[in-house]
Amino acid sequence: MKEEKKANQSKISLIIGSHAHVPSSASEKEFEYIYETRMRPFVSNLYRYSNIHAVLHYSGVLLYWVERTHPGFFMLIEDMINRKQAEILGGGFYEPVFPLIPLHDRIGQIELMTTYLRKHYGKRPQGCWLPGMVWEQPMANALCASDMTYTFLSQEQFLQAGMKGASLYSPCITEDQGKLIVVFPTALSVEKELAEKSFSHVFNELHKKVEKEFKSSSNRYSPNEKIICVFPEKVASSPEEAPDTAWNRFFEEISLSEKLLETTLPSKIIKTVKAYGKASFPNSSAYDKDFSPRRFLIDHDEVNNLYSKMILTNVLINQLKGDKSRKQNAREELWKAQDSLLFSPGNGYLRSEFRKAAYSSLLRAEKLTREKEKPVSSFVQYDFDFDGIKEFLFQDSLINCYIQQKGGSIFELDYLPKEWNYLDCGSDSGGIRCTAFNDLMVPVDSKQPSMWTDSNNNRLCFNEQYEAIEQNKKGKLCFKLAASGDEMVFGNIEVNKCYAIKKDTISVSYTLKNTGNEPLKFLFIPEIIFSFAGIGDELVRFYSDDPSGKNIHYDRQYNNISGLKILDVKNEVQLLLSSGNTFSVFLSPSFKNELYQATKILPIFSAYIKARESWSSDFSLKFSH
Repeated sequence: MKEEKKANQSKISLIIGSHAHVPSSASEKEFEYIYETRMRPFVSNLYRYSNIHAVLHYSGVLLYWVERTHPGFFMLIEDMINRKQAEILGGGFYEPVFPLIPLHDRIGQIELMTTYLRKHYGKRPQGCWLPGMVWEQPMANALCASDMTYTFLSQEQFLQAGMKGASLYSPCITEDQGKLIVVFPTALSVEKELAEKSFSHVFNELHKKVEKEFKSSSNRYSPNEKIICVFPEKVASSPEEAPDTAWNRFFEEISLSEKLLETTLPSKIIKTVKAYGKASFPNSSAYDKDFSPRRFLIDHDEVNNLYSKMILTNVLINQLKGDKSRKQNAREELWKAQDSLLFSPGNGYLRSEFRKAAYSSLLRAEKLTREKEKPVSSFVQYDFDFDGIKEFLFQDSLINCYIQQKGGSIFELDYLPKEWNYLDCGSDSGGIRCTAFNDLMVPVDSKQPSMWTDSNNNRLCFNEQYEAIEQNKKGKLCFKLAASGDEMVFGNIEVNKCYAIKKDTISVSYTLKNTGNEPLKFLFIPEIIFSFAGIGDELVRFYSDDPSGKNIHYDRQYNNISGLKILDVKNEVQLLLSSGNTFSVFLSPSFKNELYQATKILPIFSAYIKARESWSSDFSLKFSH
């Protein structure tokens, strides 16, 4: 009897799980791909091995899609839960990076997921999945407030918390404001090995290592179980092997390893543990040792702009009083924009279609907050992007137009009837924030647009701070950029710039004054960067707004036009950009990591200004659908 007990204690308790998520804005093809390569092979093969237990976490977005498209598979999961073979994890319904969203949203997203799981599977989840295992200590409080008992962090995060040896194979407890949560260590290194080597090889070697750690451990809180948690995305297979074959072999090897290990569920482990070690985890994640979601915001304009809009939308929703249903609907639209793929490493945040779907959700939420109120057209000063400088936000029933003092340029332009942000493009490949009416001055003999951002030969006004000199409640806002003298290229030019916004039209007027004693001749370029659904005539088309109506193509310069007609085919919107002066235009698409981000529209004016004299021009940008 004692020998049998000793043999059981030497076994590894394996918590094996499956996790998958697809953003709500992804294509049907992407949902089907994840289902066929990640979900179905794991679950359908696991179902054949009733002796193997597993933890399942699929985001609410993905489960909802499966429920509608593969109802038989959805019922398969239910059957495994009912026979206590599987335990399903809760989490945020829309898979957010929890530390980046307000506490109310953390609890709300978890409760939405919990309600969904309880409705369909009859049980309230005890554990919570943290996307990217992104952790800040106040998460313990939020998880407790959501009635969660446990979660998972990586062994690397356990190491960062000062834990080592046997503690890396045991759950611990962590606390915030007196609220406790159990944390299981996940072996990411083992997950990587399983993708390349057979299960039996990996776990035979691991068993030796774990035995050694426990024999040398002085951790008085270590339970008898030696626990390994893994959520492998794939298992070792040959290139031509089907996922079903690989997973079936994987589970077969687990079944044949009963002397080495036994699979279990977190809820069973929690019932057997008499005492836990205690840890306080630093801000960390499973992405990378140095990854910080807040630094990620700072480093990527695409992410910070979306985050700033998310926080503003949250403020607007909090101000909504007396209509709980409308407020909840607005919150759920807000939650759709909090997808972790937009706020974490990888190409998710560079997928224009994901960002645009997020902005559409935020704009729908915003519209819900003012559904019964007629907006007052005016500029409001507000530190939108948390840089310590207030921006100017114009909101109306048709247009949102947000203007910054840096460059005196527009950094968000929403056409509300189509819930589309035309300035959802972050920064270009050179790190310059994408804005509209981004002013620069270049020599007349400068023919290469790629050279125009060279600060040695050109004046990049968009890098300078404009002074707001006039603002009224009727949608007028004026800026001034003072002359800086001869030490700067074209430094004797003073720029006066006024915006006037009314209904569906934005008017921009420029007066450039030569404060020097010599005449100046240069090209003045108020660059506009708009983000469309992509490139190609099926998505967007450009025409000259003159009797010729000629089609304007990318990477070519067209001269002597008075305006530009843009047909946003995707949204069925027409944008008319016209000027009192004729100009040339150059169009160029902008990419990052080979993904379309935006289209640069470069109106080019030839300006000749005598000493102490001025040159003026104006623009009108009109929307219609």
